[in-house]
Amino acid sequence: MEGHARDYGLDFFETIFEVLDYDEISMVAAYGGFPIRYAHWRFGAQYEELTKSYSYGLSKIYEMVINTDPCYAYLLACNPMLDQKLVIAHVYGHCDFFKNNAWFAPTNRRMLDQMANHASRISRYIDRFGHEAVEEFIDACLSIEDLIDVYLPHIRRRDEVTHPVTSALMPEVDEELPDGGTRFHSKGYMDAYINPPAVLRAEAEERERQEQEKEKTRSFPDQPQRDVLLFLLEHAPLKAWQHDVLSIIRDEAYYFAPQGQTKIMNEGWASYWHSKIMTRHGLTDAELIDYADHHSGTMATSPNRLNPYKLGIELLKDIEDRWNRGQFGPEYDDCTDARARAHWDRQLGLGRQKIFEVRRIHNDVTFIDTFLTPEFCARQNLFEYKFNESTDYYEIASREFQEIKTGLLNALTNHGRPFIFVVDGNYRNRGELYLLHQFEGVELRQDYAEDTLANLHKLWGRPVHVETVVDDKPSILSFDGSSHEVREK
Repeated sequence: MEGHARDYGLDFFETIFEVLDYDEISMVAAYGGFPIRYAHWRFGAQYEELTKSYSYGLSKIYEMVINTDPCYAYLLACNPMLDQKLVIAHVYGHCDFFKNNAWFAPTNRRMLDQMANHASRISRYIDRFGHEAVEEFIDACLSIEDLIDVYLPHIRRRDEVTHPVTSALMPEVDEELPDGGTRFHSKGYMDAYINPPAVLRAEAEERERQEQEKEKTRSFPDQPQRDVLLFLLEHAPLKAWQHDVLSIIRDEAYYFAPQGQTKIMNEGWASYWHSKIMTRHGLTDAELIDYADHHSGTMATSPNRLNPYKLGIELLKDIEDRWNRGQFGPEYDDCTDARARAHWDRQLGLGRQKIFEVRRIHNDVTFIDTFLTPEFCARQNLFEYKFNESTDYYEIASREFQEIKTGLLNALTNHGRPFIFVVDGNYRNRGELYLLHQFEGVELRQDYAEDTLANLHKLWGRPVHVETVVDDKPSILSFDGSSHEVREK
């Protein structure tokens, strides 16, 4: 399997396969694929769910692989050889994606050791401060682990401190000008025209006025901050061990974030290659029917659930076919003849090259936004569905391409979770935390919001507020440590 994968151009770290029985693989799966994690009740709950689901015949873990260097993958000991070959081929697709996709580039490839280090540190805190105190604090942290900026590893959010350009040719009067203005690089004899002193002084006065206003209220941060966990690490009144635990939760949240950003692409890429390798190299005649049964089961769809394996592999195949036939570019896009578009074939043969490029640079949002087409939606029978309160049933709401695409993008953006920003850490000049929910047409669930505010209060130690929309009205949800309040803004 490894030789066939490399022959197709897949590039991956060394991959180590561990063969486990179902009880062992359930324990590892409950830990997110890692053999060691910190002690917490949620891992036990996940283990119980996995083992019971398997014993009742409701589900079965076929493969599991983690993004490390070397990659570790787990095989179920009781699987027949056909399934082992299929899973190994699938794993090599995942490993290639982990190594080469840009969204995984900043992740810690030594996370196996890091997870063990996290477990050791939390274990010491449990021994020192008690299991209940540490677990209760971890509960509060886990409830907000999604409040991170998933693009932070790729984008510099904070402005760097810049210094004005200086030159020996600048006139002496520049030395008296206030620093920090919008100064453009220029020759000394042109500086008075390119950087008028009056404009620089006006900017300095405006900046000083803003600083004075800020000092009056002592509000911070300067700009809304999406990484709520980082803001809490920098400003919340936490004890040393609490600060360390919160930093552990944040580190692990950022490690798992790219997997949520690329679920459709990652599974589609692995499925594409297991299908290619198995059908061309990995099957005996006696295994063909069983393979078809297992593969079709993985790709099965239902009217009320999106299958990331199916959507990913079909869209990759569509991209490969379109670029092989030249169905892209201005000439093809401007063609309005349906028959000509359907039979368009320039025989370019660029499909394999294109899907490798797609694998390298895209995440699920850009993947769907860039390559989903009306023709693909029609062939795959995609539609948007909504809950009909009058019939108490989910029904097809639309087959319009734009609505299908918008619905998919809304579900994938930020993993389908709300955008929450820290706006003010000193709200009303009383040290209260003020958050903003960026309303995108979907209101916050009231019970989730109240529980999250309560947990934020445990970390912040002062009343916490979130500005949102309730019943189509701008509102503020608040928690002061004892009671919740909802008021119109």
